[in-house]
Amino acid sequence: MRNHSYFRWAFIVTAIGMALGLWLGWATTGTPGGTLAVFFVVCVLIVLEISLSLDNAIVNANKLKTMDPLWQERFLTWGILIAVFGMRILFPLVIVSIAARIDPIAALRLALADPGRYAEIMKNAHLGIAAFGGTFLMMAALSFFFDHEKDVHWVHFIETRVSRVSSVRGAEIALVIALVLGFGSQVDAAERLGFITAALWGLLVFLAVEGLGTMLDNRSAALSAGSKGGLGAFLYLEVLDASFSFDGVIGAFALTQNMLVIAIGLGVGTMYVRSMTIMLVHKGSLAHYLYLEHGAFYAILILSIIMYAQSVVHVPEVLTGLGGAAIIGLALWSSVQHRKVHCDR
Repeated sequence: MRNHSYFRWAFIVTAIGMALGLWLGWATTGTPGGTLAVFFVVCVLIVLEISLSLDNAIVNANKLKTMDPLWQERFLTWGILIAVFGMRILFPLVIVSIAARIDPIAALRLALADPGRYAEIMKNAHLGIAAFGGTFLMMAALSFFFDHEKDVHWVHFIETRVSRVSSVRGAEIALVIALVLGFGSQVDAAERLGFITAALWGLLVFLAVEGLGTMLDNRSAALSAGSKGGLGAFLYLEVLDASFSFDGVIGAFALTQNMLVIAIGLGVGTMYVRSMTIMLVHKGSLAHYLYLEHGAFYAILILSIIMYAQSVVHVPEVLTGLGGAAIIGLALWSSVQHRKVHCDR
């Protein structure tokens, strides 16, 4: 299958999203200048979502390649609906509903009638979201590196030593807790308990999802020979995708307070992530590019640290996206060089 075939639906959704952006711009502003401004924000949000989610696509592909084909299909269909409508529309409404102590319908009315207040509530909830999501993502990244059976290393000086330390039970959990306490000590005293509590919930959810996933997949494998991953892997990917989404959703409010504009821009960007995931799985790109997966997990690790750091200082979303893309690009270049060396032998 040609590369453009994998992105056919992404291109179709892009055309629809841009048309909706133009219509929404005209409906809300009634001027050509205002319409173009809204359209521009939609385009920026699409690029923001793609740049922030490159590592997400690679990690998804790595997990999907070992999953049962039925659950692969379910993730790429049900999963995309959950990612677009659940995380880009319902998730912000739930956050506002909890923070403002109002029901979700009232939160929706607030988003449409008073977007400024809606955005303010979302930004005020950012500390807890960053702590929870940052912890979950950090555990996902460290679980990749803290593996004593891992025999392929990109940054040998770091990864070989970490692999040896991984034999110490709970080493990655101890490291995460130490980082949580370290960053928590720099947070304002009034918000410190909230930061640490949210971070611990992120740790508990990761361990619960990992444990439940292993139990469900082992049971599925026992019932059906050859089943490599089902409901457990699906749940893990959904929570992982949610953690990736936190940063993009919060960052979108720096560009616009219109919930519909955010949903359109981030929703279109999510379709590209889905297309990249399918392409990586079908073409077996992770096997051809040896260090691409390493780059993705380094990008995830850096993103998690940035999410912690955002509790103390402001880190531009553009820097976050470009940083992750740069690491993945470097890993891709290293993989190509590795293939050249070994092909020449």
